[in-house]
Amino acid sequence: MAERLLVGALKGGKRTKIVTLNGKKITKMPSALEKLSGLKILSLKSNLIPKVCPEISALTQLTALNLGNNLLEEVPEELKYLTSLRKLHLFGNRIRRFVPGACDGLQNVVLLNLNNNLLTCLPQEIGRLNSLAYLTINYNQLASIPKELCLLENLSELQLNYNQLICIPGQIKFLKKLQKLLLARNNIDGLPEGICDLTNLRILDIAGNIVQVFPPQFQNLQLKEFYCEGNPLLLRQPVHAVEQEDVWSLQEIASRFVMNQLAENNLLLMQAIESYPQIRSIISRGKECAICGKSFLTTCLECVEFVPPSKNWKISKNLQLIPLQILICSYKCFNRRGPDLFGIAQV
Repeated sequence: MAERLLVGALKGGKRTKIVTLNGKKITKMPSALEKLSGLKILSLKSNLIPKVCPEISALTQLTALNLGNNLLEEVPEELKYLTSLRKLHLFGNRIRRFVPGACDGLQNVVLLNLNNNLLTCLPQEIGRLNSLAYLTINYNQLASIPKELCLLENLSELQLNYNQLICIPGQIKFLKKLQKLLLARNNIDGLPEGICDLTNLRILDIAGNIVQVFPPQFQNLQLKEFYCEGNPLLLRQPVHAVEQEDVWSLQEIASRFVMNQLAENNLLLMQAIESYPQIRSIISRGKECAICGKSFLTTCLECVEFVPPSKNWKISKNLQLIPLQILICSYKCFNRRGPDLFGIAQV
């Protein structure tokens, strides 16, 4: 059956635009495909194909390729020659890696589906897919996301459900067109502050992670849907605690002095610090106290403020208050806090 269909396609030669050979138990990609140089759509899903044939590089007009549910073990280098490709489906294979160079010619790909594979990491070269708008890598084994992925300025949908992620890079703030972010069922313990810069984000799913608090200004996201069930979110259950004294290291004291003097435009210090790149690196990690506005390095009080979710959000059941992380530089500032701000107690 598959042979007859392929023979019919070959008779059409360059005039053949679509070849569909799904579920035909094909064990080898037909090398005769190279004769169909005018081919636009090729679908070979649900077969037994372990490798992409070299001859596929002749299909330079191909716009859609579906190799889902086969036996591929890598994203092959041959794909780089498919410079017209816009949709690439590689779901349901055994893919563990991208061959170096595989991304080089895929600048026009808009949709990439890698669901249900065995990927543990993504190559830095993923950042070369300049046109990518839809990226879905659900049900893999990803432990991290390369920051280069955050260079995909046209990305509008990113699906990373059911992986092994523990964090999201702060560079996610550069995905200005992102509208849908799905991170359910990972091991993520917190979201970066940069996520609050995603002004076009409308759907966020972090269900089934280990998030306890959200970054400041999170409640201002213009979401339509937000799902967070299955996370150990901090609850508003005040308890009495014994106040301790502030004990700072010498580095903390010196860093606070330098950062706050720089904030006041101390010219002498601004000129002197140019000769000390290590110090510049240290103070670049400084944060601002939510009460007094002054800078601190690492020693602080982690507090939480509970705010109601936006009425415009479609939310998880029983989510009444969103815990926001608030950092305070000292117990002195902690004692000046408002009534809705609480220290985080270990009980």
